[in-house]
Amino acid sequence: MRGDEVDRWMSHYDNPMRDVVQRIRQVILSSDDRVTECLKWDTPTFTYKGNIASFFPKSTQHATLMFHQGGLIPGTFPHLIGQGTVARAMKIVSIAEAEERRDEINSLVQAWIEWKDLDPALN
Repeated sequence: MRGDEVDRWMSHYDNPMRDVVQRIRQVILSSDDRVTECLKWDTPTFTYKGNIASFFPKSTQHATLMFHQGGLIPGTFPHLIGQGTVARAMKIVSIAEAEERRDEINSLVQAWIEWKDLDPALN
């Protein structure tokens, strides 16, 4: 579900990656009707029973999407980077690359939802 506050934020977002961020936003929101978005930490954040992912709004060479618990989401996602125990990021440089990664992003969102739905203690 699109958020009006995120629409307003996007209308003022002055960044060379704006169109890429917008496309990724569309990909995530279209991946499942249960996903919502809001502003947290002054950036668009996608949620379903917790924070799925947020953008790093100051990235100018690529759109960076941080999956807050990406290291814990069940499955293999080749474009998630990071070595910490929890957070992972995905960097996308163009609209074309966002489209190329659409299936992986959709799989990440679906894996998050299944994971959260399976274990009520995680919510």
